Amino acid sequence: MRKLIMKMSVSIDGFVAGIHGELDWMFKSGDDHSSAWVLNICESAGVHLMGRKTFEVMASYWPASTNPFAAAMNEIPKAVFTKKGYHPKTEDFAHNAELPAYSSWMNARVFDAGLIEGIKELKAESGKPLLAHGGAEFMRSLIETGLIDEYHLITHPIALGTGLPIFDGLSRFLDLKLVNVQVFPGGVVAHTYCPA
Repeated sequence: MRKLIMKMSVSIDGFVAGIHGELDWMFKSGDDHSSAWVLNICESAGVHLMGRKTFEVMASYWPASTNPFAAAMNEIPKAVFTKKGYHPKTEDFAHNAELPAYSSWMNARVFDAGLIEGIKELKAESGKPLLAHGGAEFMRSLIETGLIDEYHLITHPIALGTGLPIFDGLSRFLDLKLVNVQVFPGGVVAHTYCPA
């Protein structure tokens, strides 16, 4: 059975984005070591999981990117979870249509019948781990399923004051066990947790 891994950058006060979805803060404290650590996680994935909103942002960006993460993001299969019957449309991403990486995004598997059922289906398949990318809303829903096997929380040395959390409103306690801590020169600290 495949492992489901959640990877998320968080501020020291527990937010994954600014109140309007701002993400620029997370690039201020990263360094080559923390980037290499995150890249290794991305390259080790068998499928990238995401919600529709994150998918649309990433599908618009990654096919044309020369960022060191581009190969891992473009070459590894994607799964999109949506409540609205979403299917990637060529016209939405026409600016990338001529790029080789484009087809991997347009061929993403779409799950619209239910998050729990879709995750269980993917976990039952053989292969490398499933890596969840978020959006706060998708991550909150994923956490609530109780199906995450590993939590990678990359904590940045910044307090946002307000923003989008992922652990608010849980219907039950989430009891985790710290299994690894990695401290990076720029001040980022990666915490790895598993369910206790």
